[in-house]
Amino acid sequence: MKLIYFAWVRERIGKETEEVTLPGEVRTVAELLQWLRARGAGYAAALEHPQVIRVAIDHEHADHQTRLPLDGEVALFPPMTGG
Repeated sequence: MKLIYFAWVRERIGKETEEVTLPGEVRTVAELLQWLRARGAGYAAALEHPQVIRVAIDHEHADHQTRLPLDGEVALFPPMTGG
C-alpha cells in the first residue's frame, strides 16, 4: 500500500510517501492510524490526535471506519483551513 503524507503530517513524519505492507489485523483507517503511531516518534507526533487527520483512499475522501483496500493509495492530511 502506498501512503502519502501532506502538510504538517509530512513534516512530522519526515517523508512524503512510503510503501508499506500492513499486518493482517489492520483493516480500517482507524487501525492504520493506530499502527502508524507505533512506528516511531515522528509518526506519534504527527498522529497524536488521530481524530483530526483527514484521509483519502484512492483519491476519495474516507472516514476512519472505512475498510482499507488490499492495495492502493492512502493519503493522510491535516484539516483544511480557509484563508
